[in-house]
Amino acid sequence: MKEALVAPGVVVRIVDSPIPEPNDDQVLIKVIVSGSNPKDWKVPEMVKQERNEGDDIAGVVEKVGANVFEFKPGDRVAAFHQMITPHGSYAEYAIAWAHTTFHLPAKTTFEEAATIPLAGMTATLGLYRSLALPSPWDPQPSTTHPLLIYGASSAVGYFALQLALHSNIHPLILVAGNAKDYLEPLIDRSKGDTILDYREGADALLANIRAALAGRPLFHAFDAISEQGSPQLIGKVLAAEAGPAGEKSKVTFVQGLFGPMEGLPEYVQQVVTKVNDVHMDEGREFGFVWFRYLARGLSEGWFRAQRVTVREGGLGGVQKALLDLKEGRVSGMKFVFRIGETEGVERE
Repeated sequence: MKEALVAPGVVVRIVDSPIPEPNDDQVLIKVIVSGSNPKDWKVPEMVKQERNEGDDIAGVVEKVGANVFEFKPGDRVAAFHQMITPHGSYAEYAIAWAHTTFHLPAKTTFEEAATIPLAGMTATLGLYRSLALPSPWDPQPSTTHPLLIYGASSAVGYFALQLALHSNIHPLILVAGNAKDYLEPLIDRSKGDTILDYREGADALLANIRAALAGRPLFHAFDAISEQGSPQLIGKVLAAEAGPAGEKSKVTFVQGLFGPMEGLPEYVQQVVTKVNDVHMDEGREFGFVWFRYLARGLSEGWFRAQRVTVREGGLGGVQKALLDLKEGRVSGMKFVFRIGETEGVERE
């Protein structure tokens, strides 16, 4: 099979590799569409290794392990490949654990599905595990406290926004840029939801966040960017005092695995949302339940995929796409790759 390996410096090499075999608890998936993420260029540079970095799988089940009971060959699925392991989605065939694989509704395309696994689970973990906000099946009366989502038009932010809406969390204070108009149809301004533009500058954004809060304390923030000054700005608007139930201000980041972010007040609780936790013992049950719930959301229509741009050439388009991600030449959409368009792959 054809497989794309990403090396430091965002250099991609397409090689011939054997088709992998699933273990008893895994699924072998024929990849129809692979999604991309910023980590796909960051991790090889961090670990100084060449690897198949694709973690978003959308395709058809080819083979299942002996303990797999939910899936059979021919099923349309999406899956979250375990990060930093072999057999990712930048290939004709990929391996996923059964508990991080989920069925696709007939109306969901493979291109749409490839936007969801990694970013959708990051959003879910961030809201309901890191921030411990009310779940959709146990919503609270609309809202005691507002929620700030910084980077709301990013893949993680867009999914976090939809989940927060489904949990009846308002007011939502969304920070975005070029793609802010993409968010407008989703929000409910009658409940205080608002969209703010970070491009107006840090001082203006800080003032606009405070104006949107209208005197209400902010105890929860989801930073889907986690760089370029966003942590420090968020630290300036989170409440210093404890809430009525004794809660303290909390922010979750999607980066910062090696220690707390600098420049935040000591009273702010910092939590790093690590999506690969769903592949560890402490997160397996969470991942199993929530991936199936996201599939239900796709079927019911309250959960939608991010906008996609299909890069030409299948795996041959990965290098340019990752370079565009590295240079910040993308906003409010996700690059995906149709594996069948790869040179040397036989199309059906």
